[in-house]
Amino acid sequence: MRQLLVINPNTSASVSALLQTHVQQAAGSHVQVRTVTARFGSPYIADEASFAVAAHATLDAWAHALSTEAPAPDAVLIGCFGDPGLMALRESSPVPVTGLAEAAFIEAARHGRYAIVTGGARWGPMLQRLAQGLGQAQQLAGIHTVAPTGAQLAADPVAARALLAQACRDASRQLGVQAVILGGAGLAGMASAVQADVPIPVIDSVIAGAHWALRSAPLPPERSRAGFDVVWHGLSPEMNALGAAHHSRSG
Repeated sequence: MRQLLVINPNTSASVSALLQTHVQQAAGSHVQVRTVTARFGSPYIADEASFAVAAHATLDAWAHALSTEAPAPDAVLIGCFGDPGLMALRESSPVPVTGLAEAAFIEAARHGRYAIVTGGARWGPMLQRLAQGLGQAQQLAGIHTVAPTGAQLAADPVAARALLAQACRDASRQLGVQAVILGGAGLAGMASAVQADVPIPVIDSVIAGAHWALRSAPLPPERSRAGFDVVWHGLSPEMNALGAAHHSRSG
């Protein structure tokens, strides 16, 4: 059975539960999904500062997960639409790593040009920067952010569905795209709820992440085992244990 590690980079247990439910349902019974929660940081990532801390929290949660007796993962999914720590974790992991945003970008691009709808105005430039870094700037036609954050939308799903459906229709009409991504861990499951009211495919970022995990073929690892290539000072014991000093001593 394949093992998928899902990392929630924020401290909200309810978001972790949502990720666990939806990723496991999409992945099916032949994949064992294990969701872990950041041990520090913000309950919801909504600005540059919380995003920066979440990147560290992602690496820490990964290191802690590897230190337990649970089976080693065959792939790792960062459960945040923004993928904090993606490149650092990919550099440090012997197995494939992606995040909700990258997985959704890949899936949406199969339809053609696409737009993003998500909660929280500050996510606009952050997601544009991520798309640029991942080579998706040409395919991404635009980003529509609604005023409520993803956490606020998840707290009132009935009102959220109406607001998000309208935002998806606006993106379709104004940008002429072939698909729209409904982005955010807290919005898991809402794409299917609004699809009937939107004339183009609506991509659920959490389901896209699960689909990536199913499709990701084992790659020749860039490293034979998990680890960091620097010496850490003052970080968690689990991160210190994966640092360069540990490897030099054990080698």
